[in-house]
Amino acid sequence: MRAYIIRRLITGIFILFILSVVIFVLMRLAPGDPAVLECGLGASPECIEAKREQLGLNDSWPVQYGNWIRDVSTGDLGVEAITHRPVIDTLKDRFPVTLELLIITMVATIAIGVPFGIISALYRNSPADYGVRVTAVMGLSVPNFWLATLVIIIPQELWGYAPTFARSISFTDDPVGNLQQFVPPALVLAMASAAGIMRLTRSSLLEVMGTDYVRTARSKGLRESLVVSRHALKNSMIPVVTVLGLQIAFLLGGTVIIERIFALPGVGLYLFESLLSKDFQVVQSLTVLVGAVVISMNLLVDIVYAWLDPRIRYA
Repeated sequence: MRAYIIRRLITGIFILFILSVVIFVLMRLAPGDPAVLECGLGASPECIEAKREQLGLNDSWPVQYGNWIRDVSTGDLGVEAITHRPVIDTLKDRFPVTLELLIITMVATIAIGVPFGIISALYRNSPADYGVRVTAVMGLSVPNFWLATLVIIIPQELWGYAPTFARSISFTDDPVGNLQQFVPPALVLAMASAAGIMRLTRSSLLEVMGTDYVRTARSKGLRESLVVSRHALKNSMIPVVTVLGLQIAFLLGGTVIIERIFALPGVGLYLFESLLSKDFQVVQSLTVLVGAVVISMNLLVDIVYAWLDPRIRYA
């Protein structure tokens, strides 16, 4: 297991290196000049050239890449091109917003997906099963940006209610206002994830319920509730736990759209705004950080997978 973890860490570092090179090159191949955007379209050539020198854009690409990687490896994520504020300071302000959104989304995903998936499996081919399956298909089919738009428009048209935009409400200052602001986007973001977990929980539990050891437990006269809770449920949750861990990567990508629609000042909106302004430092650093989180989650999922099922051995 230790050798496997070491190999995965080495592989993860290599993937991060490739990711950093790709995002570095793509940002410089994309149309637009950060110096022109910062100085303004009517700026003089002298101003633009001075700004390019200040941003280090006149250096060769290998020099720019080397300087960026050196700074990131020491914890320096650079400064914003327009505000000249350190990126790490802005992340400290915005990360709690994205973190709370992700936590509420994961809680909603588990609370909706797992119980309804179990109900669907235990009452196979019943009206409850068909209802869960139809709901899951709809959840996977409906785009979250369309659903998010409806969540904003319908309450405003019917009841004159609109969520708070462009600022986050602290839970310690106003718990009710905080939940009113974060629960709707979290539910929208959790819709597709919960639908996928429903289907996976159902199929996994049905597969386990047909195994020999479950039939043996039934033949001993155990109640069906004990057979499910003690013998079937834990093993059926192994693939579910795996997918839940991998959902973090999907949700991190989804927050960019949801935070934009609901104007939540989180990391996703920060990345979107930085892309529009071609802020190299912010986009590059955030992309590598998200990549590191995804790789770490994949490794953690593998470790939990082996803990849940001791039969699993990594070569």
